[in-house]
Amino acid sequence: MSQIDAQLARYYATLDDGRIADAVSLLHENVRYAMFLPGAVGRGAGREDMRAYLESRPPVQRKHVLLRTARDGDTEFIYGAVTDNGTTTGHFAAVAHVDADGLIDAYQVTFDLELVVVQSDGASES
Repeated sequence: MSQIDAQLARYYATLDDGRIADAVSLLHENVRYAMFLPGAVGRGAGREDMRAYLESRPPVQRKHVLLRTARDGDTEFIYGAVTDNGTTTGHFAAVAHVDADGLIDAYQVTFDLELVVVQSDGASES
């Protein structure tokens, strides 16, 4: 799969490297976000709010495996798998708006433990 050059992809790669401060620097100071996770919805606004959330997560060997990427103008889309120590824990779909300065100013993600839209080998789940 070819990937687009996306700010959202850089954000995930930087998080996966454990560089939370650098990842948060890719967000607009007043970023708005919503994260739909199993059993919880997290909403917030502001770079520091997002940093506090990211720093509060338990330490794991989390990686975002990007399976599909797309961009339409100033909006980026990613679908992928999340792994912990090499084991897939679920799949996510994310969308972000990127402002004129190249910063993510709005971000929405869903994460599900069961539904697989696109498998890692590229085949669709029936």
